[in-house]
Amino acid sequence: MTTIRTATRSGTRGARITWAHLLVAKLFRKALIRSHRKKGDTFLGQPVLYLTTKGAKSGTVRVTPVGYVLDGPNAWLVVASLGGAARNPAWYYNVVAHPDALSIEVAGKRYDVTAEQLTGDRRAEAWDRITAERPSMAEYQTQTDRILPVLRLTAA
Repeated sequence: MTTIRTATRSGTRGARITWAHLLVAKLFRKALIRSHRKKGDTFLGQPVLYLTTKGAKSGTVRVTPVGYVLDGPNAWLVVASLGGAARNPAWYYNVVAHPDALSIEVAGKRYDVTAEQLTGDRRAEAWDRITAERPSMAEYQTQTDRILPVLRLTAA
């Protein structure tokens, strides 16, 4: 298993994330998560898990809804896409900074998880599966010049 030692670098181009996106996310994070949970852990018809991380700088516990693709029993593939932005999402840096402080909630069940960043052939295989199930990920990749990190979360 490859542990995450350093974060994948940001790109030089990508989808524009405006201050309005960030403000809405910050102000309505709890309400959005409650709403997602009531609707069966989906967003726009796609499955969502709730990733709990420890803030890379603040140490504050954060919960973030993240789309996923199942990867066998008790394993989930997630992509740090941030909608194709030039930079990685904050939750990704939290995972890198505190890989020992991760948990997820899926379908009402909580799991402590370990994260593995996939590379090489394993990433290519996972990427093919992810983009087959979630075509938006392929679109996000075309919007940025960074390689979107693919993480495999496994129940501990």
